[in-house]
Amino acid sequence: MSNINQSALPEASLTLPGMLADVVSRFASRAAIVENGQSISYEQLQQLSRQAARALMTLGVQAGDRVALWAPNVSEWIVAACGVHAAGGVLVPLNTRMKGGEAADILDRSRARVLVCVGDFLNNYYPDLLVGQRPTTLEQVVVLGDKVLPSADLSWQQFMARAEGTTAEAQQQREAQIKPDDTADLMFTSGTTGRPKGVMCSHRPTILAFKAWSDVVGLTEGSRYLIVNPFFHTFGYKAGWVAALLQGSTVYPEQVFDAEAILRRIESDRISFMPGPPTLFLSMLAHPGLKNFDLSSLVSSVTGASTVPPILIKRMREELGIKNVTTAYGLTECGGCATLCEPADDVETVANTCGKALPGTEVRCVDEQGQTVAAGEAGEVLLRGYHIMQGYFEDEGATAETIDADGWLHTGDVGVLDENGYLRITDRLKDMFIVGGFNCYPAEIERILSNHPDVAQIAVVGVADERMGEVGCACVVTRNGVTLDKDAFIVWCRANMANYKVPRFVLQLDSLPVNASNKVQKRDLLQIVKAKLEQAAQPA
Repeated sequence: MSNINQSALPEASLTLPGMLADVVSRFASRAAIVENGQSISYEQLQQLSRQAARALMTLGVQAGDRVALWAPNVSEWIVAACGVHAAGGVLVPLNTRMKGGEAADILDRSRARVLVCVGDFLNNYYPDLLVGQRPTTLEQVVVLGDKVLPSADLSWQQFMARAEGTTAEAQQQREAQIKPDDTADLMFTSGTTGRPKGVMCSHRPTILAFKAWSDVVGLTEGSRYLIVNPFFHTFGYKAGWVAALLQGSTVYPEQVFDAEAILRRIESDRISFMPGPPTLFLSMLAHPGLKNFDLSSLVSSVTGASTVPPILIKRMREELGIKNVTTAYGLTECGGCATLCEPADDVETVANTCGKALPGTEVRCVDEQGQTVAAGEAGEVLLRGYHIMQGYFEDEGATAETIDADGWLHTGDVGVLDENGYLRITDRLKDMFIVGGFNCYPAEIERILSNHPDVAQIAVVGVADERMGEVGCACVVTRNGVTLDKDAFIVWCRANMANYKVPRFVLQLDSLPVNASNKVQKRDLLQIVKAKLEQAAQPA
């Protein structure tokens, strides 16, 4: 993997507005975004984003002020985000699955002055979700779409018209004052360990890391990039439209994950690049009409999770025809990407590891005492490098717990480094369960179970057991809806893994609970499992 040559990028292009200006100078008339058959060129995107920046300045947004975005993948999301950056503001993306109270908490804690949010989406009118819990620090709510109710202050059109109150000179002066190490965004982590924490990241690391990422994964000038990963997540934002703009690609936003709709879009828009979590590709592969779609334009993809079964990489290449399939690993606290496989790596390497450290990144695995473990041994994954977060917003205690005195970020992930520096994530420290004294990592068991011929999707959780402390429960979504023979499944498990790893319980489900990023929600799944096991234990 080539080293990052930071000097190759002029300092002025190491801010997100500076990066956009640099790309506009080369690809002014090229389509930056295509949505509903309408095209926005790079030059138009810059004009619209500067207009949004002027509107924000008219509303009183100062350099460093927070502006929140709560909407699905639409072109206005990108325009608004680029506008926040061009006004010197800090972007606060909100998860579209959040309830009003959760969103209000983040708006309150970040003291966001302006919220740009969707109107009607997922059977909700989003501004109404804040009624009665809107923070006093939130001065304006701007709503996207045709429907503007009293709970919103401004429509998108009214907001953009506010640009008249600020001159182009004042905006460009503000933009010119932004430094590469200024905070660009404040992203609240999903909060699987309690209350979400706000991760602060600056402009420079996002640009350097995703330039390196793009060059490896095959996102190039002219790529047609279908972005299914939500824009509020680093996978849809930084590895998504930011990476696309960096390379002079065209963004095709997709709002809701639906296998058939995505297969249609790949065919009709001749999509060439589409990353996503394993769930996305498993759903596409399970579609009964898969063979009826022309997917020949699809050249490159990136996937990643603690578990990526080798059979999935093989099927993505053979059945979806994707030539370049790579895997990567990262978390919000390191800007979204830390390690990466290369397309030239073999199927086993791409499936079983998440690659080597990005240039400028160090990775090591440590034991409970903080000592580096030998190659091939499991330990907590630690990261150090230029793209580690600036810290958690207004939470020095949590920052000090996560980033040690030597600058190492403690990820909470368990991993193994091989002698070639390739990292394999085996699990989250917190997902591990212990069966009769043996540590069980669900991701490892899921990887093995994915090879069962009837399994389309799989998730394993630990449940309490009087004798063993905990035992495993496998939750299976079958291929093409076949009924799983549970006894035969257990026999297969016994033949393929150590006895303590064999699930005690097997539940067949129609689907697994996932969040908006298509990641399985283990806590929600555990509730479903407990309810079903209790029901099964009731006397008839």
